[in-house]
Amino acid sequence: MFTHDKFLYRRILLKISGEALQGINKFGIDINSLTRIAEEIKCIVNIGVQVSLVIGSGNLFRGKNLSKLGLNRVVSDHIGMLSTVINSLAMKDMINSISSINTCLMSSIPINGICETYNYERAINLLSNNYVLIFSAGIGNPFFTTDSAACLRAIETKSDIVLKGTNVDGVYSKDPKKYSDAILYKKLTYQDVLQKELKVMDLAAFILARDHHVPIIVFNIKKPGSLSRVIANNCEGTIIGN
Repeated sequence: MFTHDKFLYRRILLKISGEALQGINKFGIDINSLTRIAEEIKCIVNIGVQVSLVIGSGNLFRGKNLSKLGLNRVVSDHIGMLSTVINSLAMKDMINSISSINTCLMSSIPINGICETYNYERAINLLSNNYVLIFSAGIGNPFFTTDSAACLRAIETKSDIVLKGTNVDGVYSKDPKKYSDAILYKKLTYQDVLQKELKVMDLAAFILARDHHVPIIVFNIKKPGSLSRVIANNCEGTIIGN
């Protein structure tokens, strides 16, 4: 456990993949994974960190993959956007069920009766009042990933950092699942990532973060307690910045 004077970031945007919610399943949402991540979010909110969240859709439908099967790419991406809304609804309900923390789900596309439509001024106001904000439906346009949505929302809401929760311990020199000699980097500059052609997130999202000086930490969200350790500056994952 740590206290409010031991963390570096007052306002964070947490980006997690849809796969983080599926646990050991090949499709869908695993309730245990959903609960654990919600508990970790609750933990850092309770010590004063302002949290917004973007969730991918890889556990349900990923637009790019659907287009490879023959669907129109625009339609495929719309399906992917709606899948992020499904994941976000599940996360919102889980956070509400395990805590008294206020949450708000916003969508880049209007979905009346289910969630609010995104508005950056209202988002900043809610964050300032310690709501957990969940941003869904990407940026509302096809051909852009949820990485782009995460970086854009982080910039708009004046977040201190983007935390990207993945299923590996950080950024490696090459795929650690294929190569046993892969090197885990602890610190990188934006230029390092570009020169080494490291796969941190899609290029458009990464350039957006770089140009607006938003640092990124890539860490393993599947390790229990990892989010709290990142907030406490406990040498978790890989930090990317100037």
